[in-house]
Amino acid sequence: MQPSIQSNSELYDYLEQQESRFIEEWTSQILLDPEDPFKDNVSQNGFKMFELVKQTITGKDVKEHMITLAGKVANERVEANINIGSFVYNVNVGRSIIIKFILKSGIDLENLSLTITKINNLFDDFCYQAVTMYTDIKNEELQQKKFHINQVHKDKLAILGQMSSSFVHEFRNPLTSIIGFNKLLRNEYPNLKYLDIMELELDQLKFRITQFLHTSKMDILGDSNKKMKLRELLEDILNFLYPSFVDVDVQTNLSISEDIEIEANKDEIKQVFVNLLMNSIEALRQKVKPRIINISVEQNTHEEVIIKISNNGPTIPLEVRETIFEPFFTTKDLGTGIGLYVCKNIIEKHQGIMTCDSNEEETTFLISLPAKSK
Repeated sequence: MQPSIQSNSELYDYLEQQESRFIEEWTSQILLDPEDPFKDNVSQNGFKMFELVKQTITGKDVKEHMITLAGKVANERVEANINIGSFVYNVNVGRSIIIKFILKSGIDLENLSLTITKINNLFDDFCYQAVTMYTDIKNEELQQKKFHINQVHKDKLAILGQMSSSFVHEFRNPLTSIIGFNKLLRNEYPNLKYLDIMELELDQLKFRITQFLHTSKMDILGDSNKKMKLRELLEDILNFLYPSFVDVDVQTNLSISEDIEIEANKDEIKQVFVNLLMNSIEALRQKVKPRIINISVEQNTHEEVIIKISNNGPTIPLEVRETIFEPFFTTKDLGTGIGLYVCKNIIEKHQGIMTCDSNEEETTFLISLPAKSK
């Protein structure tokens, strides 16, 4: 049943008379932060909403005015940097007081039901519009902050790139010569002592230089992807790192079937595994025996290869895990903070995912790679 024009007019006049009482009662119940720079505007906004309620009762379309007021409130809440929850609470306090006044107007309840529904809809829409605008503004601010952070990272990487290009050019040529002469010595004097240790250290030095080069360019060298058997690759790496495992007395366990293959850049994937294993060795130096590294690889039904590299070293705290893949972040005294960052970039370049989990029993780096190149 539609409320009569007379009842609408009576209700409008009644609310006009109750305006000062409404404002007084509402302001006595609302939540106000003493540090809110717009606390004086809260009462003004409440008065404007009260006006919109009265116009709604007379049948006027207040949508445009309501959205304007919602936008004003949203901007004020953002600038005040105060939780939007207090605004929602204050709006609902105002709604309850207005409906209480309406029910005391003496007008027949049957005539009031539709009017109360309209008022509730107005308040619901007002809350929705204000909170949505508030959220949009906050999200835009967050995106701007992320953009700024990314720009800072890019600036750092650009500087690092300039340093690396000079460093690599000056350092790589003599290093290549030393590696070559070391191989000649191995051929001419296969039983000569310490050549294995020299080769390992030279390869590690070359690996670190390559890390700087990769980080500075933000893309990984080498574009050719080829099929490879992961077991063969991992066994080669374990043999290569065997002196390091012996030095720290680390037990390694490899669990992988012969037929698992991936299509990837071998040098890049090898760099990831070497880095993770070297990090595991460093972590295990802090632990009493037994020191164990477990490597397991399996292929699931979604044509994904899941690689887990775990060690029973110290737990990595949650706050460290959240930033462990960020460039220049390191917990080592002499660390560069680029190893895991480069590894993650390599895995993502291959359309994969790399994560870290750590508890009191073990720390695990989990890698998911497509079995076939996309």
